[in-house]
Amino acid sequence: MSDKSPVTHDLTQLFDKIKEVRMAMLTTTDEHGSLHSRPMATIKPGKDGALYFLTDSESAKVYEIKKDSQVNLSYSDPSSNVYASVTGTANAYRDEAKIAELWSEPMRGWFPKGKDDPHINILKVTIEKAEYWDSPSSFLVRAYAYARAVVTGERTKDDDVNQHAQVQVK
Repeated sequence: MSDKSPVTHDLTQLFDKIKEVRMAMLTTTDEHGSLHSRPMATIKPGKDGALYFLTDSESAKVYEIKKDSQVNLSYSDPSSNVYASVTGTANAYRDEAKIAELWSEPMRGWFPKGKDDPHINILKVTIEKAEYWDSPSSFLVRAYAYARAVVTGERTKDDDVNQHAQVQVK
């Protein structure tokens, strides 16, 4: 079965899909070679096409990224039927100017000392490839799919009701 989804090199639509999805699941590889996932709050995409997060410099993810920088980010918003998977290379580093740029007061919950906390690191994920799915959630679209199946005996094609694309950056 071949995947005929369109391929693009433009990250704009991906960023548009995930802009309202605040949390991503970041997956790294732990010291035993097993996958390790945890939620991360996406701050915003950078002008450089990377995704940025703030993290504690002493967290397991920083250690894991130093050993293997390949990561995956999964975005899911079931209420609007938007899903995305992002593969890239992660880098954790300290940059006070970038921390100040990305900082917002709600982050104090994780960093009580504020943006000057010496344990804050930038976690930058440089995107290599991504895939997103956007399925309309309206009753009419679901009713159309049902009616088509009943009348024709055929399943509704994904292209009829879904938007799916692959993004290749490298």
